[in-house]
Amino acid sequence: MSTPTPRVAYFPDSFHEVNGVAHTSRQFEAFARLYALPFLCVRAGNRKQRLLVEGQLQTLELRRGFLSFYLDKDLTFDPGFIRHLPLIVHTLKEFRPDIIHITGPSENGMLGAALANHLHLPLAASWHTNVHEYAAKRSNLLLHHIRDDDRRAATALAIEKSALFATARFYSLAGILFAPNPALCCLLEKETARPCHLMQRGVDTQVFSPAHRRRLPDDDGFVLGFVGRLSVEKNVALLVQVQEQLTTRGISNFRFLIIGQGAEEDWLRRHLPGAEFAGVLRGEALSRAYANMDLFVFPSHTDTFGNVVLEALASGVPAVVTTDGGPPSIIREGETGRIARDEDFAAAIAGLHNDQQLHAQMRQAARQEGLSASWDAVFKAVYDGYRTIL
Repeated sequence: MSTPTPRVAYFPDSFHEVNGVAHTSRQFEAFARLYALPFLCVRAGNRKQRLLVEGQLQTLELRRGFLSFYLDKDLTFDPGFIRHLPLIVHTLKEFRPDIIHITGPSENGMLGAALANHLHLPLAASWHTNVHEYAAKRSNLLLHHIRDDDRRAATALAIEKSALFATARFYSLAGILFAPNPALCCLLEKETARPCHLMQRGVDTQVFSPAHRRRLPDDDGFVLGFVGRLSVEKNVALLVQVQEQLTTRGISNFRFLIIGQGAEEDWLRRHLPGAEFAGVLRGEALSRAYANMDLFVFPSHTDTFGNVVLEALASGVPAVVTTDGGPPSIIREGETGRIARDEDFAAAIAGLHNDQQLHAQMRQAARQEGLSASWDAVFKAVYDGYRTIL
């Protein structure tokens, strides 16, 4: 990388949790450590408060307090987080960043944005979560009292537009934006009038590899895998519809492997008889679970990229994804998987189940696709983006 290297203060929404933002943030810190870059990561969580210095890399752990409330199963928001402001300001002044990078409107991100303004530093912001679509999906739970379907849909759409407007106003505080897929970059540039650069995702092809496959010789079942949060915005109800439609087609030698947790888990357990619910897996257990799948089924419409899809491909597992969000940009239709509408999901799965030769070809192509995705390339492009506004 050319010199001088920007000194980056990074304020992620989450770091230790199990989600895409946290995973990307851990990889970003690992990249800075590997290349000995001047990098300060200011993060919130439940760990002991401390400042750790590792050569050029510094990490400031800040505890969330008793006022914290859950936004999701593994993500909380602390309205009293501003109590850490003096320590953050002191640490920033000691570190002397050239740019501050936030990942969203969390309490940590809000402080990062405010401090960039206060210290007269350029601000970068990366978009990781389609907050507006999540708001619309979850509003359906609050709008059940509206019996008119058209009126309910119109209300949900109004909520989505309002959430997008509010979130875009926050992101417009930044001088440069990053997003994981081209369509989202175009949307952000339109809504914020700020330049947007791609910040895609990489994958560790040793951690996620067909080499971890451990299936018994007599296990000829067709394993349909899902990894992610079991929540309404992930459209997990479609998995039940898929099971019903596959059974109607006379396909019986399949089973679901569900990895993750969330509010919809109890409902899924009742409606997916025979499915294995493995909970949250990490390390070798997760690597083995991916590799043991035959097809990855990801029904989400709201994911901005879909790290789990890339992890499946690297494991030699082709994927069936919806037509929306980031996952379609990862899949090469007919080569590494299928891109299908909800109503066509079961048919796409059945086609691969019934064509063993095509399925075998897709497994090989999926692995090759995974091998081409590098975290180094992702973050080097981010640093190139920083230089455009410094």
